[in-house]
Amino acid sequence: MERMLQKAVSAKSAVATLTTEQKNKALAAMADALIENTEAILAANKLDLDKAKGTVSDVMLDRLMLSPERICGMADGIREVATLPDPVGRILESHTRADGLLIEKTAVPIGVIAIIYESRPNVTSDAAALALKSGNVCVLRGGKEAFRSAGAIVDALRTGLRKAGVTEDAVHLVQDITRESANQLMKADKYVDLLIPRGGAGLINACVQNATVPCIATGTGICHLYIEKSADIDTALSIIENAKTSRPSVCNAAEVLLLDKAIAPTFLPLLKAKLVDERAEHPVELRLDETAASIIDGTSAGEVDFDTEFLDYILAVRCVEDTDEAIRHIAAHSTGHSEAIVSKDSTAIAAFTAKVDSAAVYVNASTRFTDGGEFGLGCEMGISTQKLHARGPMGLRELCTYKYIIRGNGHIR
Repeated sequence: MERMLQKAVSAKSAVATLTTEQKNKALAAMADALIENTEAILAANKLDLDKAKGTVSDVMLDRLMLSPERICGMADGIREVATLPDPVGRILESHTRADGLLIEKTAVPIGVIAIIYESRPNVTSDAAALALKSGNVCVLRGGKEAFRSAGAIVDALRTGLRKAGVTEDAVHLVQDITRESANQLMKADKYVDLLIPRGGAGLINACVQNATVPCIATGTGICHLYIEKSADIDTALSIIENAKTSRPSVCNAAEVLLLDKAIAPTFLPLLKAKLVDERAEHPVELRLDETAASIIDGTSAGEVDFDTEFLDYILAVRCVEDTDEAIRHIAAHSTGHSEAIVSKDSTAIAAFTAKVDSAAVYVNASTRFTDGGEFGLGCEMGISTQKLHARGPMGLRELCTYKYIIRGNGHIR
């Protein structure tokens, strides 16, 4: 681990000073290398899938699984990053003093960024692409479920870097997948400039509580949908179905439905028909509060159900008196990721958007849009649920810090 981190630090200057043209050429070569090595990546992924079957849920297997189409999507994501403006060297602020001294606040790379993540192989290529375009070196530490897949992806990416004439030490993959390697990264103050954990609450909490290097908390998503009494019923049902079922294993999937009591008798039977009765393959388990359970059949909600990121076909349902109660519930139970209101009432919408304190707040739209690609960032390093120094999907600009460059002409104080 220490030798790898030493190599990463040694590569910092070379990567930070790459021109935009050099970075874009390298990204194109990395994308091409992914496609060229599809067969090897799929073979590695099959080994991961075979080992994971029977130990993880079907939705987590889907999260782990690669296909030629998904690999093409990963390559397209890298190419899209290449088309984005280079964040390095931007003048964020500038002013000239009365004596002619020019002070410029300038965007620069952070340096060595370590990413600890779990079972999503696409994070490997997303993180490498964003790190390179923002002038950073990345050290990737994947989970055991996707270790072989990540290894094949990194081999391809490093091949692309070599072909483009860029040091392959811009991208590293930790070979030790024990807890000790994660602990080492958390405390690698001499080498790591920023640590970003991507995964479940356990991983994120471990990093936030134990890291001595700067750390950005990402990902845990107890996302809420509030259906206010004026909502269009068909629109609300469509949004709920998308937010819960389109890909339940990701952090922007809805986990809790808050429903105005005034429309509960009409709405809940339609909800059950949409999410349970009409879904033979993957019906959603509805975990209902006392009011909802008096209207439709389902599982009674337990104490922890409104504080759980299910990442599965499970939806906790609570009936509320009004918008204020919905906002209070979100304040008490949200992880600060993404929340949505479905409503036609401008007063309710204004209160919701003003008072809900999460990274992304939606009006009449699914929470599933909280994603770097959907936000025009190409892809993302993670979804930050904190407020410093980044919030929401982290793209290129969030992977830069700044320094002051001061230009004088023999100035003395």
